[in-house]
Amino acid sequence: MSEQPTPADHARQQLDPAAADAVRAYAAKTRENADQLAAVLEDIATNGLPSVEDCTPWEELREAHLARLAGQRPAVA
Repeated sequence: MSEQPTPADHARQQLDPAAADAVRAYAAKTRENADQLAAVLEDIATNGLPSVEDCTPWEELREAHLARLAGQRPAVA
């Protein structure tokens, strides 16, 4: 990100320390996800696409993700 000076008539609102830490953590997680995606794309560029037999159908991925989400929700009585 570029560090551009702000005009004198527009003061920036400072975040409290907990909010600043949360933003930094989000930035780190986003950067980690971007690095993982970049690594996958570089592997595809170098080695080509994987064979169909080595891939997981999207339906299975969807169902696994939905199951994870359902497990995170509190049970309703």
